[in-house]
Amino acid sequence: MTLLLGDTVPDFSADTTTGPISFHDWIGNEWAFFFSHPADFTPVCTTEMGRTAQLASEFEQRGVKPIGLSTDTTAEHLKWIEDVNDTQNTTLRFPIVADPDCKIAKLYEMIHPSESATAAVRSVFIIDPDKKLRLSMTYPMNVGRNFDEILRVIDALQTADAKGVALPADWRPGDRAIIPPSVSNAEATAKFPQGFEEIRPYLRTVDIGSRD
Repeated sequence: MTLLLGDTVPDFSADTTTGPISFHDWIGNEWAFFFSHPADFTPVCTTEMGRTAQLASEFEQRGVKPIGLSTDTTAEHLKWIEDVNDTQNTTLRFPIVADPDCKIAKLYEMIHPSESATAAVRSVFIIDPDKKLRLSMTYPMNVGRNFDEILRVIDALQTADAKGVALPADWRPGDRAIIPPSVSNAEATAKFPQGFEEIRPYLRTVDIGSRD
């Protein structure tokens, strides 16, 4: 099964470090940052789990729930969390899915045989409250994720939804947004009474202020 943007993500039931979950029910009416890592007790993964835990307040203020996964067991996850907390100076509270039979990893195409036949690559899935896949990224096993970018794309997706705009390269909250070509000038004038700049007929920018 290939997951495409806009698809409803597969539901699953699994054991996690915070107890059993049904994925769609666990997401509820919030956003989810679902990510996989190759293995517990490995160096890059330890830094990534620590960074996710350190950013708990950033995810919370965006209404985003992090959840990790690897093909290790719950017991291994729980023991490893002690190391994560100790070495990364944090307290990890989000759930980590145990997937020792690789069923969920295969369902979400986290297993890339050229990297490993049994361990997940570093997949990222940003999922909205409607359980739709809004963004996916894949990192190789030997390169950790850029969490500034993960937060940035969450901000961009949520801003685009709320304001009906598109966002340019390297956009950050507070930067000018782009009015989609499907919106006429008349519609744009009504929608954005603060005015907008027409650089080209297809390139119009507008100040939408900071992220709420």
